Amino acid sequence: MPYVSIRVAGTLTREQKRKIAQGVTEVISEAISKPKDSILIFIDEESRDNIAKGGVLLEDM
Repeated sequence: MPYVSIRVAGTLTREQKRKIAQGVTEVISEAISKPKDSILIFIDEESRDNIAKGGVLLEDM
């Protein structure tokens, strides 16, 4: 059973999550010839104050 982990800075709307889930499932299913119902997708929303780029918290950018 394939699974995909997606991490984003900030929050997504439910509709954005639906679109991501549908699109990623389609691509994975086609790329590795697996049935769509066997693909798990995990979407982790990370607070921007827990992520840094170039030594600066995203929250401070």
